[in-house]
Amino acid sequence: MSDIVLLSGSPAVHSGSARLLDVSKSILDKKGYTTTKISITDMPLEDLFYGRSMSPAFTDFFKNVGRAKGIIISTPVYKASYPGVLKLLFDICPMDVFKGKTVLPIMTGGTPVHLLALEYALKPLISLLKGNTLDGVYVTDDQLDKQKENPIIDQEISKRIQVQVAELCELIQHKVINQHHG
Repeated sequence: MSDIVLLSGSPAVHSGSARLLDVSKSILDKKGYTTTKISITDMPLEDLFYGRSMSPAFTDFFKNVGRAKGIIISTPVYKASYPGVLKLLFDICPMDVFKGKTVLPIMTGGTPVHLLALEYALKPLISLLKGNTLDGVYVTDDQLDKQKENPIIDQEISKRIQVQVAELCELIQHKVINQHHG
């Protein structure tokens, strides 16, 4: 069982969104959390397209999410929203798949113009699936260098990622403490 599921919503294997999950994983590793990284590219396209929620890939995904204490979703912005393949995955999910989970949304885009996609597309979807969403982070392509080990080249973005991951950990820890005392 992993403490935190890292979900990449990018249909590109080597994407900035996936690299930001690597950065998040590094922060979580240092804090002693275990992670499971899942990419939308790991999902069988035919099962996604036909909504086969009982396929092994999806039942494994639901189990991982169900056991996790928190989730980080990192996805690019396509046409002012998240990619359609990510929407297909969320369409298959049970309506309460994120119930009781703290979710950190991260979005990447070519320009700051699509910043509001985080607020008006991804965060409402997380809430609809019963997740408790953090503020999240929006990162533009010019703030990343995917070739570097740490792809974040903007110090403000680096700090915001660290703060948001730390907040995720604090909320998870607070929830664990309350469960033991409740």
